[in-house]
Amino acid sequence: MEKQGLKESIVRLLSNKYFIASILFLAWLFFFDENSIIVQQKNNQQLKELIQQEEYYIERIASDRQKLENLKSGKEELEKFAREQYYMSKPDEDIFIVVEED
Repeated sequence: MEKQGLKESIVRLLSNKYFIASILFLAWLFFFDENSIIVQQKNNQQLKELIQQEEYYIERIASDRQKLENLKSGKEELEKFAREQYYMSKPDEDIFIVVEED
């Protein structure tokens, strides 16, 4: 008897137009709207990636500033940098590049 009453109440609830409209509205909000849960998850993931990139670039900027200060410190440092990075030499010198193979 209780099963019959339970079935009737479920059928009545499912045939209620306000209940159906509410379910459709919630489904629209959660899955199809531009601010849906799926879009929010993608945005959160993108935010995490951007924060990691920001940290990387902050470290890179600090490193480059330190290199710049070293280059500005004297002519010897500038010459050392030019020789190491751009393989520059004095007119009477030869440069040999040694590549180590693993």
